[in-house]
Amino acid sequence: MEKVEKRLFFLINRVQHQIFKHVDQRCEAEMSCSVSQVAAMFYVAKHRDCLVKELAQALGMNNPGVSGLVQRMERNGLIKKSPCPLDGRASRLSLTVQGQEKLQLATPLIQEMNEALTEGFSEQEIATVLKFLNRMLERF
Repeated sequence: MEKVEKRLFFLINRVQHQIFKHVDQRCEAEMSCSVSQVAAMFYVAKHRDCLVKELAQALGMNNPGVSGLVQRMERNGLIKKSPCPLDGRASRLSLTVQGQEKLQLATPLIQEMNEALTEGFSEQEIATVLKFLNRMLERF
């Protein structure tokens, strides 16, 4: 009989790491950008002219981490950083045409990954997983 791992924290950590690694490799191979850059592009597309600190909060990153991410994305022509008219120390972000094109490439990949994650589970089982994950986000 197959041994079932029951250490929840350990499992969540391992699964997150494996999924992230797999999707990151696919993003690099198919779009020449990281999965972190793809996540940032999705956020910036939905929140046009967002502040860098808003992106950091949405991605769960600290300021130095998001600054490096934004610099790489700007250097690669994916986003444009503009000074905030209300706060000279802050910057606002928007997607470039190249960023929008990469995002269009990413959409089917993310859809494929979501389908792979839900394959073999009933709608009720997925609803339970989603409820659990959303509660954990709220709790922690």
